[in-house]
Amino acid sequence: MSKGKINVSVENIFPLIKKFLYSDQEIFLRELISNATDATTKLKHLSNIGEAKIDIENPIIEVKVDKKNKKLHIIDQGVGMTQDEIKKYINEVAFSGAEEFLEKYKDSAKDSGIIGHFGLGFYSAFMVSDKVEIITKSYKDESAVHWSCDGSPEFTLNKHDKKERGTEIILSISKDSKDYLEESKIRDLLRKYNRFMPVPIKFGTKEIVKDTGSDDDKKEEKEIVDDIINITEPAWTKQPKDLDEQNYKDFYKELYPMNFEDPLFNIHLNVDYPFNLTGILYFPKISNDINLQKDKIQLYQNQVFVTDNVEGIVPEFLTLLRGVIDSPDIPLNVSRSYLQVDSAVKKITNYITRKVADKLNSIFKKERDKFQEKWNDIKVIIEYGMLSEEKFYEKAKSFALYPSTDNEYFTFDELINEIKENQTDKEDKTIILYATDLKEQDSYIKLAKGKGYKVLLLDSPIISHLIQKLESNEKNISFSRVDSDTLENLIKKDEKSISKLDDKQKDKLKGYLEEIIPKEKFTLQLEALDSDTIPFMITQPEFMRRMKDMQANGGGGMFGNMPEIYNVVVNTNSNLISNILSIKTKNKRERLIKQSMDLAKLSQNLLKGEDLTDFIKRSFDLIK
Repeated sequence: MSKGKINVSVENIFPLIKKFLYSDQEIFLRELISNATDATTKLKHLSNIGEAKIDIENPIIEVKVDKKNKKLHIIDQGVGMTQDEIKKYINEVAFSGAEEFLEKYKDSAKDSGIIGHFGLGFYSAFMVSDKVEIITKSYKDESAVHWSCDGSPEFTLNKHDKKERGTEIILSISKDSKDYLEESKIRDLLRKYNRFMPVPIKFGTKEIVKDTGSDDDKKEEKEIVDDIINITEPAWTKQPKDLDEQNYKDFYKELYPMNFEDPLFNIHLNVDYPFNLTGILYFPKISNDINLQKDKIQLYQNQVFVTDNVEGIVPEFLTLLRGVIDSPDIPLNVSRSYLQVDSAVKKITNYITRKVADKLNSIFKKERDKFQEKWNDIKVIIEYGMLSEEKFYEKAKSFALYPSTDNEYFTFDELINEIKENQTDKEDKTIILYATDLKEQDSYIKLAKGKGYKVLLLDSPIISHLIQKLESNEKNISFSRVDSDTLENLIKKDEKSISKLDDKQKDKLKGYLEEIIPKEKFTLQLEALDSDTIPFMITQPEFMRRMKDMQANGGGGMFGNMPEIYNVVVNTNSNLISNILSIKTKNKRERLIKQSMDLAKLSQNLLKGEDLTDFIKRSFDLIK
């Protein structure tokens, strides 16, 4: 057996770092600003513990574009580097000065906000540069140094006459990256990645107008000030007790300036064990098209923007929310561009789920009226969560609402107590009638309510899937849409009317109806109901209708080719039925049956095309 040491050639690895380490070229600026922030944070920490005996005042980071000379400058007022530190941190690829600093000061600096981890961020500069220079002076009493490299393994290192503490990175932008010499491009990148960095970032200057003089003699003065493009203490870095509702709304507008609606609720995340995570999640108004709402939550790591794709961190149903999550403990790949698989992520996901559920439950208990008012705008999120997350389902049972067509709101337990006395079937199941469209199902809703039944209004795009889950999880309940055959069965159960027709008349009526009503699509049923019950009622078997709904909403594929079969319930105690039997002329009788049948079809949206045209013509003839 032989042993050895793998030799990594700088000549070979440098082009790989330059071309393939980072998935997106533009993040070079994020990485250099992060390094400058770390340099400033280190200096503040050393000053706080007395190791750096200097007056640091209010350090800033400055970004300057020199379009004439095709250069981009990133300047900080941080700790700077000595010649030995340049050799150590810059010339040794993948040696992280941030990691070394945290290890050296692990007792006092663990919460300092140091960003760097891998020691590779600096090299992203070569993706857009022909040459990169570093001019730096340490806070220690040593000479400044000037490091320069053209992207090959060769570099130069000389003394420099820089007097101010800190580091300046100078990028000589390459020809194929010249758009990074446009101020608008750099400003956009700074706002995208560094908008909430903890150190002020200056990018040029701006003019502000100030009012001077007395109230009677006001004057305007123009003043040129530094243009600081970031907010150093965004709302999520503060304690919830230090923020009011308006602060949360203002921060929402900062995140989404083109959104003119206020959020419905906000949830402030703040945990430091067993992981560190802060953030603010907002409930926006959600439309029924849930696929258009995602990718609105921004992920940060120590206030550095990483991505707005948080799948894997935030439970899928909560990707419909908006806001910010910031955690140094979320494991990212080397280039900080995507999530690494890690057991800690599951803990974070579970925490977010629990926190959202607890917040919603708290709002429901304390401000139920407010919660009910906003139910239609948040129901899709909650129903989605109940479908996809079992732990959320258990918690949501106490605050998920089921509104009625009379604008009443019930929790599940309240609903069962409200309806179980008079809405049961022969198997003693509690039957929950619901509508999905107030207008289309109006006649059925009125019929059910007229018979004393409670009807819910469940109209979200995923309700058919949630109903399946509720029926699986809760004992002895069954949901049925109000225009299904379940309503017909409930009415038959409750109404013990004696038919006005004898058997001979029933056979005669059935023959008349079968001549007109196609048996391949409609099953004919003659029922003795109350005389005020509508004479012709079309229903669909609940099972078949539900399978069709699920097919339309992305489920139940095996039922996609089921035939359309409906029940036609004819009330033999209706005066209209007596009239049909008494008509002697065949044409008049058939016209009356067709008209009655078409009216029933209208209630199920089944009257279309040529049949609808014939119905309209026939209706005008009857009026004449």
